[in-house]
Amino acid sequence: MEPIFLTPYFRPKIWGGRKLNTIFNYNIPEGKVGEAWIISGYKDDASTVTEGPLKGKTLREVYHEHPELFGNPKSKEFPLLVKFLDANDNLSVQVHPDDDYAHKVENDSGKTESWYVLQADPGAYLIYGHHAKTREELADMIQKGEWDKLLRKVPIKKGDFFYVPAGTIHALTKGSLVIETQQSSDVTYRLYDYDRVDKKTGKKRELHTQKSIDVTTVPHVDPKLNVHTEKDQDAEIKTLVEPPVSPHFYLWQIDLDGTWKTGLKNHPYLLVSVISGSGKLEADGQSWDLKLGTNLIIPNEMKNFTFTGKMRIVMSAPGEE
Repeated sequence: MEPIFLTPYFRPKIWGGRKLNTIFNYNIPEGKVGEAWIISGYKDDASTVTEGPLKGKTLREVYHEHPELFGNPKSKEFPLLVKFLDANDNLSVQVHPDDDYAHKVENDSGKTESWYVLQADPGAYLIYGHHAKTREELADMIQKGEWDKLLRKVPIKKGDFFYVPAGTIHALTKGSLVIETQQSSDVTYRLYDYDRVDKKTGKKRELHTQKSIDVTTVPHVDPKLNVHTEKDQDAEIKTLVEPPVSPHFYLWQIDLDGTWKTGLKNHPYLLVSVISGSGKLEADGQSWDLKLGTNLIIPNEMKNFTFTGKMRIVMSAPGEE
């Protein structure tokens, strides 16, 4: 069985830039491109298989047509979504609903996500959380436009990790490049957009003020992460987040300098993105080259495999269904 290599789906954004081309050498559309959906089975925005017998199919099609590759999962849709985000300008300040609210109101999944910082310009920061003590205070500060008073700013640097549960007010800002691992959902409530005007429409982008107030966790509390590192052969494995803190996904940073023989263990499949360096993946007498920007899924039938080389990988797996 072969790994499932994927080509990203690209999304233009008014805050985007060109780093997805200059850093990862992706063939992106002209203009400002903010997002590469590198491992996506989401509706019409799915990644495409690049080689092997499934070449040309979307991940969504593969998930539906070949459930055995994913351990015959209960989930009707591919549950995770991995993106590269190039913030050449500030993103809108936003918040996502949890599963219960999203199912009732949007007929979609909720959206818990995470950010691993790949690059950060000097002075770059995230908006992460808020300072309101009650929902009434939150609504009052929003109505008055007291954004500097309300929003919590956190400085960032390369290698930082942030877990962003549904209900967390958040935004990337100018000069940050991240890999985002999240639930497969595109439900976003825009709270504040710096009064920007979309050049195509000549209008300000839509805000979702009341829904944002409804779903925001008040007061904000940083999640308690049990980040820990272990050595396995020539690999250093840092667990960034896992159940029960993150019910929807496991996430690891893996630094390899040599050889790492491993396997699926208790996971039905694994999502893999190379964020620096290069190497190889070997299984069943076959070998595949890996380089910066390579994205793939190790399917359920590839029980044992070996990584070799010098590279950093971000790897994830679905949470407990």
